[in-house]
Amino acid sequence: MTAVMKGVRILEVAEHTFVPAASALLADWGAEVIKIEHVERGDAMRGLAQTGVAMVGGPVHVLLEHSNRHKKSLALDLKTDEGLEILYKLAATSDVFLTNKLPSVRAKLKIDVEDIRAHNPAIIYARGTGQGERGPDADRGSYDFLSFWARSGIGSAMTTSDSERTSFPPGPGFGDSIGGLTIAGGIMGALFHRERTGEATVLDVSLLGVGMWAQGQAIAISQQHRIPLHQSTTGRTNNPLVGIYQTADGRSLVFSCLQAARYWAEFCQLIGRPELATDPRFIDHAALSTNANAAADELTAVLASAPLAEWRTKLATFSGQWAVAQTTLEIGEDPQALENGYLQDVVSANGTEFKLVGAPIQYNSEPPVAGRAPELNEHGDDLLQALGLDWDTIINLKIKGVVA
Repeated sequence: MTAVMKGVRILEVAEHTFVPAASALLADWGAEVIKIEHVERGDAMRGLAQTGVAMVGGPVHVLLEHSNRHKKSLALDLKTDEGLEILYKLAATSDVFLTNKLPSVRAKLKIDVEDIRAHNPAIIYARGTGQGERGPDADRGSYDFLSFWARSGIGSAMTTSDSERTSFPPGPGFGDSIGGLTIAGGIMGALFHRERTGEATVLDVSLLGVGMWAQGQAIAISQQHRIPLHQSTTGRTNNPLVGIYQTADGRSLVFSCLQAARYWAEFCQLIGRPELATDPRFIDHAALSTNANAAADELTAVLASAPLAEWRTKLATFSGQWAVAQTTLEIGEDPQALENGYLQDVVSANGTEFKLVGAPIQYNSEPPVAGRAPELNEHGDDLLQALGLDWDTIINLKIKGVVA
């Protein structure tokens, strides 16, 4: 894999998933990431036992691994002058400072833009927040469940209009991981800009902003027509080949053939109902649109008559666009995911094998290797020595509790 970020050093003061996921991706692409962790407990993610939608357990904390792969860990007390001095020395050698601390916390810890740039004027300062740097809620903490999912309108749009409550996100860190990818792209753009112009920028990404961007087309439609969007209660559209159909064994076939008339005859042939292609109700695009519900009724009955395995075989040659709604367990056996390196085998620090999703961007047709996360303070001594601290000084800092 071409390590496009090789030679870039990132200094991270962040916890949980949203911001750490950004530097995890950059580390996958070759960057050196130094993760500053709480001197006693480390990243709060290390102690997380439940996400709200799933339990975290087993010999490997896979949520921590997802957003901290390939990093170097230094456990440091930033509330001490000695700890802050070490951070500033690291900042002086770094290309990017990355944090998810709130404005008031950054000011209290003395790690805001002016504090860091006093030691490195050329550093790119990247901050990830819940709701953005301005406005009445700028200093309020958040999670992707709140800002990305609920506040942006995604949760409401994913809920049918007749439902009594808004739906939950599909899994832990859903908006966080999308937001992390956004931050990573922003940092790469900032590095390119600095390379071309010499200007170091301040980069802001929020969960609310990312959620609104992901839902951007729906928001535009809502604002234009002054109506909130919800999931259809029937699952029907004016195109029978755009929708979800159940099989005999309760599985879902998902179709998105935007040009229904183009694929209709072929599809009807493959499912064993060729007469539907010449049925006057469905004979052309106009007829098919007008009688979309009737066509969907026909497909509902046919597709419900056989199990998924049979439809996989019959539709294998279908030139239209379709997929099986797979579970998060099944995707681990998907040949496309495996052939493209989208899911990879990793070995943890304690020697346990587990799987991680790889970075979604590949260079020169090679998937980046998903490595493991560090143990707390795994690289602390080496990093301190690289800054010129002798062993007696390091031991003294350990006794004081400045470093782990």
